[in-house]
Amino acid sequence: MTTYTITLANRDGASYRVAAHRPLLDSLRDQGVDLPYGCQYGGCITCAAKLTQGSVNQKAQVALNNRQINDGYVILCVARPTGDCTLEIGVDSHDKLYRNPFLDPLKPHELKADIATPLKEPT
Repeated sequence: MTTYTITLANRDGASYRVAAHRPLLDSLRDQGVDLPYGCQYGGCITCAAKLTQGSVNQKAQVALNNRQINDGYVILCVARPTGDCTLEIGVDSHDKLYRNPFLDPLKPHELKADIATPLKEPT
């Protein structure tokens, strides 16, 4: 069984070993980390965390738009680690998760991937 180390940067650097095949929410909660969650299928952002190092597979999530993904957000209930990771968890990690769409509307390339216009790279 493949395992990885998950470090919680904004929780005094606490580290946990987690299985690669399990969602991070389940693995961390099983080890006593108190995390909020809602739907548990990737459809809301209750369990969102900010990934500051490492990588995850979160293909099952449908709640994040491209801007949030590019800002490093992951949905813990569906995210599975693909290597060692450092996360910031809790509301103090949500500095860029929300924004007022009336004051700062999303650009076409920031929408959800299935309806987004890709950002064109300069040539």
